[in-house]
Amino acid sequence: MDEIIYKEEAYKIVGICMEIHRQLGHGFLEVVYKDAMCYDFKNEQILFEREKAFNIQYKGAILKHQFIADFILMDKIIVEIKANKEGISSDTTAQTINYLKVSGCKLGIIINFGSSSLEYKRLVLKA
Repeated sequence: MDEIIYKEEAYKIVGICMEIHRQLGHGFLEVVYKDAMCYDFKNEQILFEREKAFNIQYKGAILKHQFIADFILMDKIIVEIKANKEGISSDTTAQTINYLKVSGCKLGIIINFGSSSLEYKRLVLKA
């Protein structure tokens, strides 16, 4: 059986997001949930960077535009935030996989605060 990558870290991240969803509910813009996450990450002493930019390489060149991940946690986990009542889309999944590829991170977690219950999805980039 394969080991679950960053199991404890992911459990803590999702737990924080569940608490935020319990407190705030659904219906706010993404930025409100991101602000709440920053507050809780600081209180829990979780190392994070908000809206971290990454270069995209193409045929040996760095492209003009960068991608910006919502959060990089502990220098190894990408967290993408949504507040979408339709749920986690295949476009968001594809976007997060691309973020994993260019960042070198192995785990991505998509969090959707837009539904009446918190939704999340783990994405692991295979070597």
